[in-house]
Order: sequence, then structure tokens, then C-alpha cells
Amino acid sequence: MAFNNRNNKAKVHGVARVISKRGYCSRSQAEKLVCEGHVILRGKPVCDPESPAYENDEILVNGKPVTASDFVYFAMNKPRGIVTTASDEKGRKTVMDLFREEYAKMYPGKPMPHIAPVGRLDAASEGLLLFTNDTAWADRVLTDASHIKIYRVQVKGKPSATELKQMEAGFNVPPRIFGEKEEFMHAECAAIASVGEKNCWLEITLSEGKNREIRRMLAHLGYEVLRLMRIQFDNFTLNDLKPGEIRVIQV
Repeated sequence: MAFNNRNNKAKVHGVARVISKRGYCSRSQAEKLVCEGHVILRGKPVCDPESPAYENDEILVNGKPVTASDFVYFAMNKPRGIVTTASDEKGRKTVMDLFREEYAKMYPGKPMPHIAPVGRLDAASEGLLLFTNDTAWADRVLTDASHIKIYRVQVKGKPSATELKQMEAGFNVPPRIFGEKEEFMHAECAAIASVGEKNCWLEITLSEGKNREIRRMLAHLGYEVLRLMRIQFDNFTLNDLKPGEIRVIQV
């Protein structure tokens, strides 16, 4: 079935991005398919991933039409020690390995759709991680500051009220790599959740997605992070989801 590309409202993107937006595969995989000559756009072979394509264009990969997949959305309680990548050069278990195992339990014998995590949690962090094949939705929740993220963070010692206010006001944090510029970081909210004899739990809300933001802010204030768990992302919460489990979410 041919797509109507005469709709003036249809947006134009690189053909690789259109393939990815339809949920067929990742952007990098789509670029590789184009470069290797597997893609036909509007009846003609293309080898440039940036070849202009309408969102409703007819696109074939290996002779088969690439149609929009049904979008799916999942939440996972990512355990500590699992890396947020599709594959790992060190041979560590990834969130995609874990997702594949859990999906097979939920839907025995059903092929897993192309899916990817929305953003990331570093290996030492845990908690709520979202997955989808809806790349447009994923882009929105990652870039729109209204989609907040809430974390429970265990630290050695107890930050003062002044230090928590500093986190909310924001400050420059040293770069992770020598020679790079300092980064300005801040929390939307930073508060004490509970206090123990030698450590405490904080609840920290972010609206940005900078690399290791909470760990770097707290390290700058002299506090070691013992555990970091994301409990909410946008309107989605961890609730009673057990470590390693996944569940379908509605958006």
C-alpha cells in the first residue's frame, strides 16, 4: 500500500529517522540499513540516511513495507549493577537482556517488539526505567522540563538545610573529564526523607537529565551516595514493582 506524501502537513525528516519513528528499529540500525542499500524510498533505492522523507512516505526495507508499529510502553524496576545499554563491551548484563527475559515470561512465544529505554540510569543506580518504541513520546518526556524525575538517595551523614537550599538554587559542578567546562546543576526540590544514626535518605526532584547529576552535586558538597533509586518519572511511579520486573503502562 502506497503512502500519500502529498499531505502538506506531513513532516519531513531523514529517511533513517522515519524508519526509526515507525518503531522498526533503532536510529543507528536504520542508518546502517540505508547505507548498506537495503532501503527503497518512494520506489527508488537510497544510500544516504538523511535523504528527505515524509512521515507518511512509502518505505521498503529488503523489499518489505515499513509500517508504523503498535506503540508499547513499559516500566521496569532496574536493579543495581545492570547497565542501561543494548550491549556491553565488558560482558555485563544489560537492561535489554533483563527486559527480554521478563517479556518472554509475560508473553511466551511472542516476538519482542523493537524497544529501547527512555533515558538511562547508571549501573550503580536503581529504580524506575521506562521503555517504548514510540521515539517521539520518548523525546518529549526527556526534553520537556515539566516531566520531572524524583529520586530517593541514601547518603553518609546529613546535609544541612542550607546545603539543601544550595542544591535547589544550583551551583557549578566540576567536570567529569579534566579539561572540560564546569556544569551548572540544580534540583527542583531537595529534602530530608528520613534520618538514621550515620546516614539519611533524601528525596530529590530533577527536571534535567545531566550525567550523574545527583551524585556530582552531592559529591561537590562532600557527601557520598550509598544508594540512588528513581521512584517517579513524569506521572509514572515505581509502586510495588519488584527489582527486575516489568509492567505495561498507559500513556
